[in-house]
Parts: sequence; C-alpha cells; structure tokens
Amino acid sequence: MPITLEQLNRASLPEATQMLDGLYEHSLWIAEQALAQRPFASLAALKHAMVTVLEKAGVDAQLALIRAHPELAGKAMVSNSLTAESTHEQTKAGLTNCTPDEFAHIQQLNAQYNAKFGFPFILAVRGPRGLGLAKREIIATFERRLGNPVDFERAECLRNIHRIAEIRLNDKFGFEPTVGNAVWDWHEDLSRHSDPGFAEQGQLTVTYLTDAHRACAADLVARMRECGFDEVGVDAVGNVVGRYRAGPLPEGQGAKTLLTGSHYDTVRNGGKYDGRLGIFVPMACVQQLHAAGERLPFDFEVVGFAEEEGQRYKATFLGSGALTGHFNPGWLDQQDADGVSMRQAMQHAGLPASLDAIDTLKRDPSKYLGFVEVHIEQGPVLNEMDLPLGVVTSINASVRYLCEAIGMASHAGTTPMDRRRDAASAVAELALYAEQRAMADGDSVATIGMLQVPGGSINVVPGRCLFSLDLRAPSNAQRDALEQDILARLRAICERRGIGLKTEETMRAAAAPSAPEWQARWENAVNALGVPLHRMPSGAGHDAMKLHEVMPQAMLFVRGLNSGISHNPLESTTNDDMELCVNAFSHLLDQLATEHKN
Repeated sequence: MPITLEQLNRASLPEATQMLDGLYEHSLWIAEQALAQRPFASLAALKHAMVTVLEKAGVDAQLALIRAHPELAGKAMVSNSLTAESTHEQTKAGLTNCTPDEFAHIQQLNAQYNAKFGFPFILAVRGPRGLGLAKREIIATFERRLGNPVDFERAECLRNIHRIAEIRLNDKFGFEPTVGNAVWDWHEDLSRHSDPGFAEQGQLTVTYLTDAHRACAADLVARMRECGFDEVGVDAVGNVVGRYRAGPLPEGQGAKTLLTGSHYDTVRNGGKYDGRLGIFVPMACVQQLHAAGERLPFDFEVVGFAEEEGQRYKATFLGSGALTGHFNPGWLDQQDADGVSMRQAMQHAGLPASLDAIDTLKRDPSKYLGFVEVHIEQGPVLNEMDLPLGVVTSINASVRYLCEAIGMASHAGTTPMDRRRDAASAVAELALYAEQRAMADGDSVATIGMLQVPGGSINVVPGRCLFSLDLRAPSNAQRDALEQDILARLRAICERRGIGLKTEETMRAAAAPSAPEWQARWENAVNALGVPLHRMPSGAGHDAMKLHEVMPQAMLFVRGLNSGISHNPLESTTNDDMELCVNAFSHLLDQLATEHKN
C-alpha cells in the first residue's frame, strides 16, 4: 500500500525513517534527519527537506553518498548485488540488456570517470519523464560529463541523486504527476516540427512563418480546442489565441481578461521548453477547469506568440509587440536570408499582410487585469539551489550593439609587435575588460557573442574584426553605467592601438520590474505548494517585457536541468516540476477568482 503524508507525519521517528528506506543508496540518515522538520505540507516540502540535509552535511558526507552508489552497468549489476531500487532503474533504462560493445564502452567510461573524479558516475536513468532514458542518451551524457570540472561534477551527481530520490519517493507514495506528464508529452509532440536543414539532423529550429512554424500553430489550435477553450484562432501576425470565457457575472458587470502566454518559435538548434512551457502550462489549467465544469469570474486569454527570438527577421517580440501596438511597419519589407520579405511570408501563410489588419490586434489595457508568464529559467540558479520554482522580481534592462574594429591587415611574420594595428587584439582586450566590469557589478552581464575576422588568414594580422556587444543589468541606470564604461574603454583601446571603430545600436530594452501585487500572487502560490520561496531577476528577455509597457506583469520561473542550459538541445525540465508549475498557476487563478468574488 502507498504511504500517505498523514501517516508519515504521525509515525514515530523509527517508523517514519523505515518508511523512507531506499530513497538514498545505503544512506538512511538523510531521511532520518529530514524528518525532524515534520509535519510536511507536501511531497515537494519533504523532497526539499532532504536536499537541505545533504547540503548542510558537508563535502565528505556528500562524497560518501556518491560512492555508495553503484556504477552504471558495473560490477554490482553483473554480480546481482544492486539494491532493488537500482536494479529496477537500470533495468528500465535497458542497462541490464546491453550488447557486448555497449557494455565494453560503458566499462571504459566508468574507468575514465573514476580515474578523473574518484567517484562513480551518477545519472537519474529514469529521466525527466520517469520512463527511462535510452542507452544512447545515457552514453552521450556520460561522455559529455567527463569534461566537467571536479567540483561541478560532484554537484551534478548530487542533483541526479536528488532526482533519483524524487522518483523513488513518488513510487513509495503512489504519486504520479499525471498533469506534468501530459505537459511534458505536449512538448515532445510539438518538437516533431522543425525547419528544413535542421529536421534532417534531429535539431529543433522553428522560425517565423516557415512550414514548421505553421504546423506548430495548427497543432496548438487543435490542442487548445481539445483542452476546452471557447474560442481559438490564429491572428494577423500568426499568434495562436485561445480564450476561456468567464462564468455568469452580476448584471451590468462585464468580464475583464487575464492575459498569459509565451512564444512558440525557437532559436536555431534550440531546446523544447523555451517559450512553449508558458503556453502549455496555462492550457493545462484550462483543461482542468473545463473537465471540472468550472468557470472563472474573468476571461482567460492564452497566447502562443508567433515570434520572439528574431531569428528569420530582425523583428524581436513581433508577436507580443503586435498586441501592444508596437508593430514596426518597416518589418514588412525586411527580407530573410533567401530574399523573402516578411510581407511575402505572411501572404504565403494566408495572413492578410496589411498594417490595417495588424493594427486591430492592439489590446485595450483597460479591459485587462494584467499579464503573467511562466518560463523555464534559462540559467543555473534554481538548478544549483535544487529549487523547482522561482518568482521573478524584474526582467533586466538590455542593450545590444553590432560593431566593427578597423585596423590594418599586414604580414604576420614581418610586422613587429609594436607596429601592428591588430583589430582582433583590440576586441580581445575589450572582451577581458567587459568581463571584469560586469563581474564587479551585481547581476550585470556583458557578452561578446559574435567575433569574426572577415577574410582572415593564419599568417595575416587581422585588419578588421566584426563583433557584437550584449549588455544587461537589473535596472536601466545600472545598464547605462555598464554601457557607458564599456563603450568608453572600447574607444580608448581603439585610439591607443590606432584602430578605427564603427558601432550600431540594434536593440535597447528597459527593465521590466514585476508589479508588486502580481509578484505577491506568484509568491502566495509557491508558498501554498510547500516549497521554499526564491526571488530572482531575469537576465533573459521575455514577451512580458513588451506587455509591461501597457499593463502590470509578473513571471514565474521553472527549474531547468543540465545546469539550466537553454538555447541548446540539452534544455530540459522534469514532469514533477511541470506539475508544480501547473499547480502554482492554478493557485494564482484561484486567488484572483477569490478576489473578484469578495
């Protein structure tokens, strides 16, 4: 029989400890110490209590726990001396049925890993969905993590151990994150659409109004209808818009609307969750409301924004910008790399491609309660803290430049070092300064993500260097100070080295602090789930930045796996965290509904 939280909270310490036996390999002390924090309001609270115990235990205890685990497809498996839990997990991942070549390769990886780190490789082989990773995924992860620094890899092992414990705990309590599973599966299903040139390589790329993009829109429309939305359609810029109508209201009282959503386009060779999580989570909330026959005292509008990433055209936030009345007419004449204008792409997609039609998309802020957005964190903070959710305090201000340093190309062998006008070295000097300057400024970041020597040669001093600047900070003032210092240093470097300089500002976005009352609603929702509350800024830009210009907004972050990496195929999150996110969103809707009734 599954355990219940009530039983665990009421049991004596020895009885409760025995109930949790097997969560951590040969290390019952973790559960025993965590039980001192009873009563637990939720499984999530119990999970985090165990995380905290291990965090406070110190490096020696952590290493002992890691070393208590068996190798994957190792000696313990061959000798049938694995624990029942490990046997089940390695069997589910197919590791007990390796081919001779697979087994030999894993043994070689085990030896290399132990030689470098001094402890066994730990991976939650049941994976983010709980169904088991394929052997090829396990081997690829093993190979990739061999390149990690020792301290980082120790922490990564601990994160995987906690994921293993989370899945085992679910098994003990008979808990299945069914809603999280559905949302996870929706992401997998939508990821089957990808642009030509990427689809053939198994890479996910969906850029504005391509065939893959339009297929994603069609799938979202169908899924919204299945979930129970009252109205679903694709608007004049390709946004997918679903509306779940309010229930009966007192006579003479019109329904306002809560707006939410995120984008369904991707960067090139990107991840499955960036943007799309913010569409699917509220869709799951509507599905639950519809199944229960419940209505909210306000309309609920969920938008899958057609474009946020600026990949095919230089038109970042096109989808959300159309709703705020900030569609740039000049965008229609922009051409992609193949010479196709946005106007032509819209016409090919069956959209009106007219400014009059696009202008009608502008929302009247007086009819809206506000905008909320769920998003995968796209960073390592929640992952390192082993927290599933984070409440966003503000979206950072940012500015971007495309620049060109112009020196003199000359012979690498005959040009003395003190006679050179090396454009690339000037930019390299700037890169080091930008790194130091941003690190001295809390939560600021500076990136030179593009650096190119056109027509460069191994034996030629670089005469030109094209580069980008991406500067971000929590406030406009902090961003402006960072920008001023870095640009001043860039000019000084170029002047000293005899280098010409061209700079073009390509984007500037103001900071978007969360509206206090909406941030508080997210905080209440997280607290209600029994998980620790963590507040954090967003270093990445989001559609919420555009909606912030016309209505109050606030965001909720969901933890990512693999160090929270994003804009990368390794981007991932778990069914458990998705379930918590849906529950948090549902709680926010309940709060808002209660406020309207009172």
